[in-house]
Amino acid sequence: MSEWNAMTYEGKDTILRVVREEAAGFMALASAPEAWEAPTPCSGWTTRDLVAHIVDTTEGYFASFDAARSGSPAPEPHGLANMSRLADEGALAFRGEDQRVMLDRLEADRHKMLELLEALGPEDWTGLMVSHSYMGPVPAFFYAAGQLMDYAVHSWDIRQGSGRAHGLSGDAADLLVPFMFAIWQGTVDPKAVTESCEIGVRVTGRNAGDYRVSVSDQGLTYEPGSIEELPALIEFDAGSMVLTAFGRSNSGTVRGDRDVAARFLNSFFRI
Repeated sequence: MSEWNAMTYEGKDTILRVVREEAAGFMALASAPEAWEAPTPCSGWTTRDLVAHIVDTTEGYFASFDAARSGSPAPEPHGLANMSRLADEGALAFRGEDQRVMLDRLEADRHKMLELLEALGPEDWTGLMVSHSYMGPVPAFFYAAGQLMDYAVHSWDIRQGSGRAHGLSGDAADLLVPFMFAIWQGTVDPKAVTESCEIGVRVTGRNAGDYRVSVSDQGLTYEPGSIEELPALIEFDAGSMVLTAFGRSNSGTVRGDRDVAARFLNSFFRI
């Protein structure tokens, strides 16, 4: 269903709708006075730091789009291996601000980013290359996915910190599934890859499919294809794949050689 593939212009309206929904849910969660200093699964971060992180990230997106539009040279990407440290520095820099100030700032940033994304036409959605501070040049549509990752996954973090049972939105998870392969590509830890392997990944949901995935100390490659003959396959529902790729959970149903599956699942650093 092309309207659920945000890598195409046909999926633009769908992902922007879901970004709005997830952002509204995040703002509601973060606005509760008791939530501001509540712990989250992100090491050392409370809800206030999640808000600060999204402010820091979104305002970085504005600078990236300005550079892409003007043709200015972009800085060298930091790489996802440095994301945890740099994101921590960016978020903690706002620790002195109060809840209302930060939520108002995030609200303004959210509206500005949605206006920027809504204005993108078919050519720019897939053809405008904008340098991401960690991943380097990526098509403009990736920034819609980045906003969805921030609002959906960090909403999950706030709910997880509450100790109550909960889950990830199906619409958000379905849209994010295709982007999780890029997250895996960017988070392969060569030191953790003791032996190359090829496994199958089967995903359900609106972006369901079977993928042949190979990982080595040189990185990860993937392609749609038959997986039944591979030594192991891992079945994910959409939410489980997203949470696994982001290091929030150890999920998935392993079929076949569990050792091969374990080698694959332990080939990544977590962000």
